[in-house]
Amino acid sequence: MRVTKLASTCENGDCPTLYVTDRGTVLVQGETPADHGLELPAHETVVEIPVELLRKVLRDQCI
Repeated sequence: MRVTKLASTCENGDCPTLYVTDRGTVLVQGETPADHGLELPAHETVVEIPVELLRKVLRDQCI
């Protein structure tokens, strides 16, 4: 899989980040919240990212 960074909230790699893959998918790096109350299948997870990160991707027309 080839991964390309779309946008991040910082430059050092340990902040919420969105990536696009050569598979036509998006990878999300962010915090794993424990208090969401959702019932997720064992093979799935959720991550939390700032809304501003999504706005940045849309504003900069990254995808």
